Amino acid sequence: MYQEQLNPTKYSGPVKEEALDYDSWLKQKTVKPSLWAKLLSLKPIEEEKNLVIDHSYDGIKELNNPVPAWFNFLFFGTMIFAAGYLFYYHIGGYGDLQDKEYENEMAKAQVEKAAYLEKSANTIDENSVKFDNTPTVLEDGKTIFNTNCVVCHGDKGQGVIGPNLADDYWLHGGGINNVFKTIKYGVPEKGMISWEKNLNPKQISAVANFILSLKGSNPAGAKAPQGEKYEAKDLKDNEMKAAKDSVNQADVTKK
Repeated sequence: MYQEQLNPTKYSGPVKEEALDYDSWLKQKTVKPSLWAKLLSLKPIEEEKNLVIDHSYDGIKELNNPVPAWFNFLFFGTMIFAAGYLFYYHIGGYGDLQDKEYENEMAKAQVEKAAYLEKSANTIDENSVKFDNTPTVLEDGKTIFNTNCVVCHGDKGQGVIGPNLADDYWLHGGGINNVFKTIKYGVPEKGMISWEKNLNPKQISAVANFILSLKGSNPAGAKAPQGEKYEAKDLKDNEMKAAKDSVNQADVTKK
């Protein structure tokens, strides 16, 4: 800017150029083929005469259009993929075939099923628990019973400090729902502690089912019946009953 101030450039007017016609202007313009034209191997109409094949029929001429680039990429790509697939799965044996994949999926499904059942077992409560007398459940319940319950209820459920568990009479309601609830929450006023902090829901369900399996076993030295006779008739029978220490003489006679 300092030099321009010392020696200012003289003003020169605009140079008038002669306007070109459209054809002359079009010839000067360089046109690059677009990506779409390259992929489809499209040629401009001006080059059509270079694509004509030297034969015709009834005035109809045929053009020697090249195969589109995308088709060549796809064709050769599938050949390369097929060769790699053949080597990886059938020659090299690196990948699992369908039969092996099926076996792997079934094994994975078994693991996931076991995890789901384990998780769902620990979400059981007194409303969702179901009666289950399968040998595995009863064996688990027996182990838990022998570890925690024999002091009060005897080794065969005959009753010691606690009531007899092998008859039809219950102080707090019979059935799987009531027994589960009694074990879970306990009856503190009767000396029955709550087991929900010591046993998980699956374990409580197992021991409750084992207790129900003792019905009719008539163990030696069993305590006299206590509570009310339980007969499963409807949903109301699963409601917790009021605590009672004994039954009336008529109920004992019926038993």
